[in-house]
Amino acid sequence: MTRIFLASANAKKILEMQRILAEHVPDVEVLGISDIDGYVEPVEDQPTFEGNALLKARAGVAATGLPSIADDSGLCVDALNGMPGVLSARWSGPPLHDKRGADSRNNALLLAQLHDVPDERRGAHFACAVAWVLPDGRERVVEGRMDGRIIREERGSGGFGYDVVFVAVEHADAGLTSAELEPGEKDRISHRGRALRELAPHVAADLVTGRASG
Repeated sequence: MTRIFLASANAKKILEMQRILAEHVPDVEVLGISDIDGYVEPVEDQPTFEGNALLKARAGVAATGLPSIADDSGLCVDALNGMPGVLSARWSGPPLHDKRGADSRNNALLLAQLHDVPDERRGAHFACAVAWVLPDGRERVVEGRMDGRIIREERGSGGFGYDVVFVAVEHADAGLTSAELEPGEKDRISHRGRALRELAPHVAADLVTGRASG
């Protein structure tokens, strides 16, 4: 079993990462922050998704000695000039320990801000940067994007974050939110899924050749 570290405490995100990487690295085990005693998360103070992803992945390597992956992603809403963007996780204030509570608070604020925005101007996209950092200092960053629109109410019980209010262009006719999709379908079209599929062959090559060992 090959171990890598994902700089996240989000259990759903770790499972998502495991699913996608397993297609290329069948024996990979993805460890998260909760698996590392005393792990201290760095402050995400970079102005871009790429900068925050690299910051977190580098911190992961320093703390664990393992090849590390980190992502930074967010929702960019046309009517809000691309915001919340890198501030997505803390759009309504400092993050809460209760992730579900934080998601609900962020979604409530977003819907309130878009209350008077007509449907034709509710376009948005999810953006994601995923960083892969090895103990020898090599780094790679890939990006992904999922276009869609913001609906007027929360729907669905899957996913996390803003998934409950976002309908991707691929499901515009049915009106299914990302939180109503099966995991495999979400992986297929999501910003993170696209970025990870692009990154996964490189991760596999590094792990198979043994060059990723610390």
